[in-house]
Amino acid sequence: MVNMEKMQELVENTELTPNSTLYILNSRNEVIASNSENDRDFLFEDIHSLDSNSLTDGLKTKINGEDVIVHKKDLEQAEGWSIVSFIPVHELTTDMNALKSISIIAGIGIILSLIILGYFLMNNLTRPVMGLVADMRKIGERDIGYRVKVRSTNEIGVLAYAINSMIDKMEEMTRNMFNTQARLYESELSKKQAEFSALQNQINPHFLYNTLNCISSIGLEYGSKEIAQITSCMSKIFRYSIKTDDLVLISEEIESIKAYMNIISIRYEDKFSMEVNVDETILEMKTPKMILQPIVENSVYHGLERLDAGGHLRVNGSIDENGDVIFQVSDSGRGIGKDELETIKAKLNREYSEKTENSAAGKSIGLSNINNRIKLLFGEDYGVQIESRIGYGTTVRVKIPSLNGYDT
Repeated sequence: MVNMEKMQELVENTELTPNSTLYILNSRNEVIASNSENDRDFLFEDIHSLDSNSLTDGLKTKINGEDVIVHKKDLEQAEGWSIVSFIPVHELTTDMNALKSISIIAGIGIILSLIILGYFLMNNLTRPVMGLVADMRKIGERDIGYRVKVRSTNEIGVLAYAINSMIDKMEEMTRNMFNTQARLYESELSKKQAEFSALQNQINPHFLYNTLNCISSIGLEYGSKEIAQITSCMSKIFRYSIKTDDLVLISEEIESIKAYMNIISIRYEDKFSMEVNVDETILEMKTPKMILQPIVENSVYHGLERLDAGGHLRVNGSIDENGDVIFQVSDSGRGIGKDELETIKAKLNREYSEKTENSAAGKSIGLSNINNRIKLLFGEDYGVQIESRIGYGTTVRVKIPSLNGYDT
């Protein structure tokens, strides 16, 4: 009733692993069909002795010393008949060897990636943070001038930049505070020295002022206009110089300069020309007293006096583009040599401690004294500048802030 040839053909065409064997057994466990010629018509005693339930689910055992997976399935169409397969274990795992190798390689790659990631995290996060802590410890120990090293461009680097900026601002504030204290100290010292000088040179100003007016009257009585003019101008200058105010109107300063120029014109018999050109808008503003007269005096005695003839002296006053008052005293005298000019500029740029020491030495009024007074009153942005060339003359520039006559 069974076509054995068809059944054998079916078994032989079934795709299995190279050394797998497929059997069809009858009810007496005889091999009816198989893809192995040697096992046909063989009674499967070894299979018969195994647990049928285990065979249904597949059982690993040894047959002829080889590990195999045995699987048995009963045929519903033929009672007692069954299909039994023998598959070597090593053939089942052959296809998994490539997957095993890939898994090992992937595992090694993942481990290496984790190591590299950890290294980058260490460099980009942990080490910069530890370096930042070490730098902050040095700053905490008051290492002057030390700054945090910027080790990266991430958030830690931004934090380092912010810390350095904060330290710079703190140092700038500290310097400003020390400069302010030094300025206040120098101001107090200057006041004490002025008081001491006044005590040393105590003269009755009214007596001297009246004496000059008396000389002027005598000069007019005897027809000497020059004596009258000189003493009158000296009287004006003296009266102006003994004013107790630190700040005076610019118009008063200019009138004192004009009086001094009148004396110089008489003294040198109009040997050189002098002119004053000041904007009317600044005349009612305020200025420190006696800051222009010493400069004009220097221009006359150190510049123009050495000329055989000719020469001119100009005093200008105006407002610059920043709203500050600029006085400029220019002469066409012999000028100042390069080395001497550098020495003068160096004195004008001295630090506060050197300025104080210079003031304590009791030197006469000059450019340094005027420069120091202006900086003490108005700050480092103001003061005196000088430029000169041999044979071309000298220009002195004085810069002060704009102060209305009502300012205190």
